[in-house]
Amino acid sequence: MCHMPIFCWISATVLENMMSNGNSDQIPRTLTEMFTRFLLIQISIKHKKFNGADVDNPEKLSEFDKTLILKLGELAFQQLEKGNLIFQEEDLIKSGLDVGKVTEYSVCTEMFREELGLYREKVYSFVHVSYQEYLAAIYAHFACVNDGKNVLDINGSTDLSDVHQSALNKALKSENGHLDLFLRFLFGLSVDPNRTLLQDLLTKDSSSKPCVDKNMTVHFIQEKIKQEQSPERIINLFHCLNELNDNTLVKEIQTAMKSGTLLGSELEPEQWSALAYVLLKSGEQLDEFDMKKFHTSTANQLRLLPVLRICKRARLDCCDLSVESCRIVASALQSVNSPLRELDLSNNKLDKSAVNILLTGLTDPHCQLEIISLAGCNFPSAFCSNLVSAIQSANSHLGRLDLSYNKISDTGMNKLCDGLISPYCRLQKLKLKRCGLTKKSCVYLVTVMKSNSHLRELELKSNDLQDSGVKHLSIGLQDPQCKLEILGLSGCMITEVGCRSLASALTSNTGHLRELDLSYNHPGDLGVKLLYAKKDDPSCKLETLHVEKGGEFRMKPGLRKYVCQLTVDLNTVHPRLKLSNGNQKITETIVEQKYPDHLDRFKLYPQAMCREALTDRCYFEVECDGGVGVGVAYKTPDRKVNIMGVNNPFPALLCQDGKLKLWQDNDITCEFPVSARSRRVGVYVDLEHGSLSYYSIRNDSLTHLHTHHTTFKDCLYTGFTFLPDSSVTLCEMA
Repeated sequence: MCHMPIFCWISATVLENMMSNGNSDQIPRTLTEMFTRFLLIQISIKHKKFNGADVDNPEKLSEFDKTLILKLGELAFQQLEKGNLIFQEEDLIKSGLDVGKVTEYSVCTEMFREELGLYREKVYSFVHVSYQEYLAAIYAHFACVNDGKNVLDINGSTDLSDVHQSALNKALKSENGHLDLFLRFLFGLSVDPNRTLLQDLLTKDSSSKPCVDKNMTVHFIQEKIKQEQSPERIINLFHCLNELNDNTLVKEIQTAMKSGTLLGSELEPEQWSALAYVLLKSGEQLDEFDMKKFHTSTANQLRLLPVLRICKRARLDCCDLSVESCRIVASALQSVNSPLRELDLSNNKLDKSAVNILLTGLTDPHCQLEIISLAGCNFPSAFCSNLVSAIQSANSHLGRLDLSYNKISDTGMNKLCDGLISPYCRLQKLKLKRCGLTKKSCVYLVTVMKSNSHLRELELKSNDLQDSGVKHLSIGLQDPQCKLEILGLSGCMITEVGCRSLASALTSNTGHLRELDLSYNHPGDLGVKLLYAKKDDPSCKLETLHVEKGGEFRMKPGLRKYVCQLTVDLNTVHPRLKLSNGNQKITETIVEQKYPDHLDRFKLYPQAMCREALTDRCYFEVECDGGVGVGVAYKTPDRKVNIMGVNNPFPALLCQDGKLKLWQDNDITCEFPVSARSRRVGVYVDLEHGSLSYYSIRNDSLTHLHTHHTTFKDCLYTGFTFLPDSSVTLCEMA
């Protein structure tokens, strides 16, 4: 409301009047009271102007005042129900209003519109829709109190509490929320000080009637808060409670916030909504909002998301965002004066509808976003053309974009480059790790590097660009227009040939490159020597060079360049597991094997672990028969009581005769489709990125099944859990 000029004007008028009359201790605490006092001030102004009165506030309303207010209220209600904000003179006449007298109140303003360019027709509206809703609430309230009518439901009870319920039910059914303010005003009129301020509108008979049962209305609102799904409607219900001077739920949350017990607590749905309301109402801007800090379900996340309207950085990664969640995120991006500058949506499996909704928010002229991560969001190449409209918009503020771990492909890269060469594009950092790019993408990127681009950092890790692709990138690096300072080419299948091209590019005096990452490639001794010679050259700006973890075995496509050959840790094998094939195969058996005692040996359940620690980036494949749980674990003292898929912190892949299932907390959380069935599976661990991925393998082709994201605290080790009559074989991958 504070961003609305009309409300600022109303507030300023009321506060100035109260201060000048020495009533600073009676400052309005609710929206209804602010509008009520404004109405009385307008009546006072009218009396001064037309009747020569010298009082700032009327002690009593005249009969004309009462009649006009209620008639204006009836007009406001009837037009609000029809969805009309503008109405004609005949509508006023039908409500028994004198057009000349209406303008005395300054609550209606004459407006003109031209129709067909031939004539002008006089029409009317209230100064603002909020004032129309306020007067409509006055009519609904006093129609019940004075005349025993339920104007919200002609067949409903005429008790004021029932009228409140009728209004609430009707407002919640509104798709656009056009009755939200009306509802707040209706509740606010039933309690003091508004009852006292407007008591002259009561008839003699109604003035002796008992007050509304506020507790009944409060209870009904609280129940609706539990049931309602729309976050915006829920926030409005809290505003309604505030109008009724009930802040029970809010005080509960405020107490929890002060005590520091909120984070990690299990809250009821209405309490999550109360938290959002408290944060929104505080008026303070949040530096960061991290959804993962709150242990809440996907459904309850919706109740918290409105907080995005007041935060600068939002971390919504790994939150399983729904289409409705994305709708709220997009709404925050589109809001006027949005403080949101950084948004992390990584690792959410977004469908096409969700992606489209987000792109609508990104392309909105009000969007002020500077940094966004859509890494691992199932973002298809087809949507890159939509994204281009966001990054090349004249209103765009986007400076950092992360599209890593999406199937962007060369097709998507071609579309993205169309946006990157735009003079309006402000992107400085672009991350495209493992996006299925080849040398074709490098051809497209050269056009960006040769343009007057703002691009300073380009991350292309784990894309099979090869030497031919790097040759194109080197041409771009030598161009005087190229301002690139950081280039990531880790795991891109680059040999000495590619390193020669890069070394040649670094010779250029126009280059700006300061950091170059060529780890997990095969530069050879000569390639490394060439690059370090350039790094040591005073005329070269290169400061940081990574060429570690290289070798010929890195020249494999896809994840197989990160292969680590596993061996069974003989000291961990459970007695009911038999080793064969040079200790590469483990089989569950009834007969216990005679293994020597060891502190690391599993005894509780048939399990075994491998000897090699999974550090950095590691990939391996295994062949399963029967039922085997494949996973990873820390090598901690208590690991012997941990069972893969049961109480291990990471999910395991359960392979049952080719059927693949995700197994965690002793529950099957996902069954993969028939098309993914296979006895051979792959596991990829990226310790730095914090990801554990599972793949099914058929005809030497990998199909992604699931990726678990976390922050790894230590090295990981491969482990297996065996069901009866099952076996696993560690695959040789030379």
